[in-house]
Amino acid sequence: MATSKTTNTYNRQNWEDAEFPILCQTCLGDNPYIRMTKERYGKECKICMRPFTVFRWCPGARMRFKKTEVCQTCSRLKNVCQTCLLDLEYGLPIQVRDAALKIKDDLPRSDVNKEYYVQNIDSEIGKIDPTSPAGAVGKSAAASDLLMKLARTSPYYKRNRPHICSFWVKGECKRGEECPYRHEKPTDPDDPLADQNIKDRYYGVNDPVADKLMRRAAAMPKLDPPEDKSITTLYVGNLGDVLTEKQLRDHFYQYGEIRSVTMVPRQQCAFIQYTQRSAAEAAAERTFNKLILGGRRLTIKWGRSQGRQTISAAEATREILEPVPGLPGALPPPPESMGNNFFNLQTTPGMMPPMMIPPPPVAPQFMFPPQMAAATATPIFPPGTAPIHYPSQDPSRMGASQGIGKPWPEE
Repeated sequence: MATSKTTNTYNRQNWEDAEFPILCQTCLGDNPYIRMTKERYGKECKICMRPFTVFRWCPGARMRFKKTEVCQTCSRLKNVCQTCLLDLEYGLPIQVRDAALKIKDDLPRSDVNKEYYVQNIDSEIGKIDPTSPAGAVGKSAAASDLLMKLARTSPYYKRNRPHICSFWVKGECKRGEECPYRHEKPTDPDDPLADQNIKDRYYGVNDPVADKLMRRAAAMPKLDPPEDKSITTLYVGNLGDVLTEKQLRDHFYQYGEIRSVTMVPRQQCAFIQYTQRSAAEAAAERTFNKLILGGRRLTIKWGRSQGRQTISAAEATREILEPVPGLPGALPPPPESMGNNFFNLQTTPGMMPPMMIPPPPVAPQFMFPPQMAAATATPIFPPGTAPIHYPSQDPSRMGASQGIGKPWPEE
């Protein structure tokens, strides 16, 4: 019985014969005049174990030769490159993409189930557009924010560099500059990125590159909504002098009904208030660190409640004040067992005198010496040196800030 690849026709209908590989821009290289070899049924796929057409090429000068590792059926099933097994659209590992799109991997692992599953997938792929992904990836929803943040938009050609020369590491390489391998110090062998498996990459489990990207995504800044549910205002900064109120309304109205838009041209910012809290949360989630209008990246933050700002300012002032030294502490109230009422502390509600409204505070009157004496006299307490025990002693409580914290002028 003949065993040649061209004469043996046993189960030949499941073998793959392709005219061009499915590759990403990084693996294809930057050389537009690339030369590629094609070998029909050269190797078996490392996922489904079926013979497929192997392509081999050199991406560019001083780069290593690359070849396809999986068949096109497995590649289209996951929408990945046949060589690096990264997503063709985002350039991310399968584990990161499936976690962002919430895709559950249910591919069979046994030989018989895998063969039956791949046979059914082949029939489905033949009915759809060759340029569209198959399987669960083609049925998934639109791209998530995580994919847009982590996606690699430009090719990374350093991934095609040659491997490190093991003879050079041992000091025995005699090729010199003609050596096709890199003469560099290897990375730490304990590094998780040094141990990668092609099957783990394809099935999306125990992928060290994906774990590194997920940790990076978890460390990214987030905009948490405030606990006060009455806040429905967003702060939009870095507007510049070009953006107008109409442009902000045209963009932010898609998230919900807008109550008001307050422009602050002096600070180059604006405050957008929504009628509902859900609309404000949706706008903050979809525009934080992602909104670009008029060529400017806008800053998105939550607005603050004016009532809480007043309370916090009063509490901060109360904490700064120091008690007056030398004053006695508060006296305890007299015991209820005493029958005598010396100071009329116990009165019925009807006998209590009406409460008098205290008069408004009067600004302190300062006596200034004559101008001739001011040149020679030195104040006892220059501004900012005397301790403040009451709010009325603070010269900046009414808004005055000029001269505070500066040394006393010398004449």
